[in-house]
Amino acid sequence: MPWLMLFVAGLLEVVWATAMKQSAGFSRPWPTAVMVIGMIGSFWLLAAAMRQLPLGTAYMVWTGIGAIGSFILGVVMFGDALTPARMAAAGLIVSGILVMKIAG
Repeated sequence: MPWLMLFVAGLLEVVWATAMKQSAGFSRPWPTAVMVIGMIGSFWLLAAAMRQLPLGTAYMVWTGIGAIGSFILGVVMFGDALTPARMAAAGLIVSGILVMKIAG
């Protein structure tokens, strides 16, 4: 169950980061509200998962899911560049998450 909570917390991190981008500097109320609600849910689930998972593992997986998810949405939704170097960097993040999971 803690891994499921951590995964959902990571997905909510992608939600709030995307909503932050769409809030246009907090000038649009609905994306700003989605961001705040997403943050609360993400942090709450991260904290709940940390009751049973090591701090370093939980935090790395949470930020990794957020980073990779935001990277993918940035490319798909906002036209961010998809270069070989950025893809390699994303691959390194995924590799780090997998190694941390295996080591934990």
